[in-house]
Amino acid sequence: MMSLIRPQAEPRSAYKVFRPIGTRWMDNDVYGHVNNVVYYSWFDTAVNGYLIDAGAIDIHHGAVIGLVVETQCNYFAPLAFPDPVLAGIRVAQVGSSSVRYEVGLFSGKTDDPSSELTAAKGHFIHVYVDKQTRRPVALPAQLLSVLEKLK
Repeated sequence: MMSLIRPQAEPRSAYKVFRPIGTRWMDNDVYGHVNNVVYYSWFDTAVNGYLIDAGAIDIHHGAVIGLVVETQCNYFAPLAFPDPVLAGIRVAQVGSSSVRYEVGLFSGKTDDPSSELTAAKGHFIHVYVDKQTRRPVALPAQLLSVLEKLK
């Protein structure tokens, strides 16, 4: 069932950590702004980059990987190359083998008052699975420790 509540842009203060993301010439579409599929890539890049830097996941040698099972995005204002983007990250829900990450994308232009509100926001859910069997596993202790900082 579809929600009757219209999504709203959020302030930077709604997010726990931030990661800068550079835009690329190829991110823009023929309408002069970043194409919608790029936003999902930024969600992945922001969250996984943070988790890798924090030592919560090892994408090359770890026994556990996160698979996306759900994703969604709402758009409020355009973003475009060559302007930088700032991704805010938070965790909304932690299950036994899954995590719902929420990401807010902001204009990285600090002289722009609209950069205080999300240009887009969305979420994705990772189910953590054994790398070989692809069966769900309990969240590793190191990952749980890092997730606490994002709640």
